[in-house]
Amino acid sequence: MEKNKNIKLYLHIPFCVKKCAYCDFLSFPCMKKEDISSYADALAKRIREKAKDFKDRTLDSVFIGGGTPSLLDEADFLKISDAVFESFNPSGNLEFTLEANPGTVNKSKLLSYIKGFVNRLSFGLQSTIKTELETIGRIHTYEDFLKSYELAREVGVDNINIDLMQALPYQTRESHEESLRRVLSLKPEHISAYSLILEENTPLFDIDKSLLPNEDTERLMYHDALDILSEYGYERYEISNYAKPGFYCIHNIGYWECDDYLGLGLGASSLVDNVRFKETSNFSEFLSAPCERGFVDITKLSLEDRVEEFMFLGLRMTEGISLVKFKERFNLDFLNVYEDVCKKHTENGLLEFYNDNKNIRLTKKGLDLADYVMTDFMEPDIS
Repeated sequence: MEKNKNIKLYLHIPFCVKKCAYCDFLSFPCMKKEDISSYADALAKRIREKAKDFKDRTLDSVFIGGGTPSLLDEADFLKISDAVFESFNPSGNLEFTLEANPGTVNKSKLLSYIKGFVNRLSFGLQSTIKTELETIGRIHTYEDFLKSYELAREVGVDNINIDLMQALPYQTRESHEESLRRVLSLKPEHISAYSLILEENTPLFDIDKSLLPNEDTERLMYHDALDILSEYGYERYEISNYAKPGFYCIHNIGYWECDDYLGLGLGASSLVDNVRFKETSNFSEFLSAPCERGFVDITKLSLEDRVEEFMFLGLRMTEGISLVKFKERFNLDFLNVYEDVCKKHTENGLLEFYNDNKNIRLTKKGLDLADYVMTDFMEPDIS
């Protein structure tokens, strides 16, 4: 069976005001309007050119990430949005997410987002505590966030995600709960709650580790988040993602289900017809020939690669894996490939079959130990 023949579109905006101390994404500070406008022009041309290859596909989600996409002014944003909707075939219920940093939006920008069909905003808050925000290099305050959030509601945005982090420097279990409850009192539709990861070649990597919560405290924060989000009526549908009913992120579910997506913009990655490829990471090169340039790092995935990714990503979701879908996609019997792994982890209480044995998922305990379980699904034997 072919994958879902819809397509998802990711657009990368690499600019930010100041690079956060934990960030290893392809982004860099840039406040020159001419550079941002030139990039928006090149990206719009790139979108129009590459959309020609997807005339037979329906576009069911768009996600503009970064960097800080909300640094785009109204005209530059609309260049990009117009290119998408004039070039692709959007579905009638398309989800269009734009990432925004608190303090970088105003009413005029927000109205331009709505004009350009954005129907979901994702605010990178991370914490409501001043010391914690400063330590990780965020440029906003909680008060900046509140102003941005209230403006978004005022202009009619009714689907908002808020990113929150745990295990931050100086963070305590109490301050973590304070941030959660402050944010949940605002009733956003979606919460992404995840732990800080110290990446090499970032300023935080060499931080004094005594400033970080220990492993036991981090584990308690994780369970506090589960309990508090459930208390406020949020459904956990993926290891780090929670939503009010009806507000799961369609775009990210596509990633976890290994659906096809096209990434355009500096360094953006794609997966189309079992081939992975990327955009150039060279800014000058991206600007110089947006229509003629090819992709880089092109890799055809083997059957083993595809099965491994399907399991590794699919088990992140609380509903787990459909064995019927596994069979349809790979023409393999699930238990012929993974019988021993399933026996091991059902017996130790980390995996469970359900829906008349048509699906498999991590148990609550298994979600706590997801990395351990997923390791056993690597390198499948499909001989």
